[in-house]
Amino acid sequence: MMQARAFLLATVIAFPAWAGGDASDGHTHGAPAAAPVPVTAGAPRAVAATEDFEVVAVLEGKHLVVYADRFASNEPVAKAKVEIEGAGLNGLARETAPGTYVMDLAAGLPPAKHALTIGIEAGDTADLLSATLDTTLTAASSEHVHGRAEWVVWIVAALLLTASALLVYRRRKARGI
Repeated sequence: MMQARAFLLATVIAFPAWAGGDASDGHTHGAPAAAPVPVTAGAPRAVAATEDFEVVAVLEGKHLVVYADRFASNEPVAKAKVEIEGAGLNGLARETAPGTYVMDLAAGLPPAKHALTIGIEAGDTADLLSATLDTTLTAASSEHVHGRAEWVVWIVAALLLTASALLVYRRRKARGI
């Protein structure tokens, strides 16, 4: 009798972990890991690098944010002239912080793969970088959605818990406790 209870209790406790709880689906409730670039996780982005510079361009609403670093040292490129062309854009980005440049957009970019050319002039160094900004995947599509399998795990766990509670209740009632 005691073994049946212990087995049922162990099953109820172990089932969510065995069936793929939080650890297996990429969804955690702990503190988020520090991101190397302070941007929205699901924002469309483009990456390019040359011998002198590396850039990450991120579309944040109606702003194209360009993070520019020196390739060799990863030092932010401050006080540079950053020109962006492509995807209907043509103009200079303004510096908002060392190595961070922002270009305001009149309207959002349509879902597509947009070829960008980013020109950087910093001191006596100048370079052109080519990148592709993919706006086909929106930030909304990268949100965590509770799928059917996750709900099945929770329902089965609840049923096992209910069954064990009923078993304990019936055993106690039979003994007159």
